[in-house]
Amino acid sequence: MSNGRASIQIPRITEGGRVGPIDSSLVPRFAGPATFARLPMLGEVESADVAVLGVPFDSGVSYRPGARFGPSAIREASRLLRPYNPAVDISPFAAMQVADAGDVALNPFNINEAIETLEGASGEFAKAGTKLVTIGGDHTIALPLLRSVASVHGPVALLHFDAHLDTWDTYFGAEYTHGTPFRRAVEEGIVDTEALAHVGTRGPLYGKKDLEDDRRFGFGIYTSADVFRRGVDEIVDALRERIGNRPLYVSIDIDVLDPAHAPGTGTPEAGGMTSRELLEILRGLRHLNLVGADVVEVAPAYDHAEITSVAASHLAYEFVSWYAGLVSK
Repeated sequence: MSNGRASIQIPRITEGGRVGPIDSSLVPRFAGPATFARLPMLGEVESADVAVLGVPFDSGVSYRPGARFGPSAIREASRLLRPYNPAVDISPFAAMQVADAGDVALNPFNINEAIETLEGASGEFAKAGTKLVTIGGDHTIALPLLRSVASVHGPVALLHFDAHLDTWDTYFGAEYTHGTPFRRAVEEGIVDTEALAHVGTRGPLYGKKDLEDDRRFGFGIYTSADVFRRGVDEIVDALRERIGNRPLYVSIDIDVLDPAHAPGTGTPEAGGMTSRELLEILRGLRHLNLVGADVVEVAPAYDHAEITSVAASHLAYEFVSWYAGLVSK
């Protein structure tokens, strides 16, 4: 006892000299702090190789709002994650120090200011050499995150998993929305136009010009139908060939999954990928040079039984495992 306050010790798994998640054999999964995978907060460790960063922001959405609550929902669903990933034979929290960096507070009434704030916050991690797995939030946040990694690595390769292209010019005259980040990224020269790809796109478009613009920007398109008809292995091979050994940023809009696998999102489209297909594609790409990643557009108000949040938490876990695999090579 000190100053009338009890000090509660949280039992954690420590392996390889790293501070890991709460020991679930001693603290039930439904108890304890709701950090990502019940990992320590960034302030509880000396430094982190990888940080999970929340961005509760959805002022850039064009249809259903609610992705501002995505980070907390993903963290809550991540309580079920465990320290060993058998799919890729690695214990990511033992291979690296991983921590939850909390949320970046962005102005919900000023998109331009919010983008600047996130660029500054994520840039600090980039300069320090800490890799990010960012959980959003709407897809507007991908642009400042790309700016941050490009400030260190130069123009990066981009794999964009989404039902939509997100390369439109403006919405209602606004240049910065969740449907425009990758057009802005091409215009700003922060992505490598020799190594861009959309995966899982589908559904109606505004016109054929949308596809013509994408080809002009340098994007390859692998639709959800391509994944179904050609299979995961063939898509993985095509993506690996396209990316090569370039620094790679991967951005996942959860609506790339079919609404049966991710109902909790703002702009659902029928005919999407399964969570199994998406996880296997990520695992097939795990030897590529990942330098940044996000999972966005989880809107828990439209979810049920945490279906969407569980899928998103596993995708974020695969990104952490991907980073760990690169360290362990």
